Amino acid sequence: MDTLSYKTITPNAQSCEKEWVVIDATDQVLGRLCAKVAKILRGKNKPTYSPNVECGDNVIIINADKVLLTGKKMTDREYLSYTGYPGGQRVTTPEVLMKKSFNKHIKPGYHPLFIKVMKGMLPKNRLGRAIIGNMHVYNGPEHPHQAQNPKVIDINKFK
Repeated sequence: MDTLSYKTITPNAQSCEKEWVVIDATDQVLGRLCAKVAKILRGKNKPTYSPNVECGDNVIIINADKVLLTGKKMTDREYLSYTGYPGGQRVTTPEVLMKKSFNKHIKPGYHPLFIKVMKGMLPKNRLGRAIIGNMHVYNGPEHPHQAQNPKVIDINKFK
């Protein structure tokens, strides 16, 4: 019996094939959309998934301004942050983060609300920080990544 044929092949960063994917966020619930995007970013939808390797796809989310939150979460939910100084606790709402995304001084592809939600769904280590850089979110229907030939995915049919 040849024991060399039974070796387990573990993927590394060079063997993973990354693609570019476009997702339309029109009339999607924010948390449910981001849970599916997190799977794509981690690479859990691929047979070559490995938890310690960045093997997910690059995701482009368009029409992020048309995303929904159920109930009164847009105004009533509070995100807390702390500056590190006494009295430095800051409170923001999804409504404020959505308005910040229209600020012309924010880097293109960076959406504060999506970043806040996605950080909670990814690993809290340097791999998670690298993975979050593969997500590009735009408020309108156009994006500057046409050269990468992204394929359009219907997120409603994605598990």
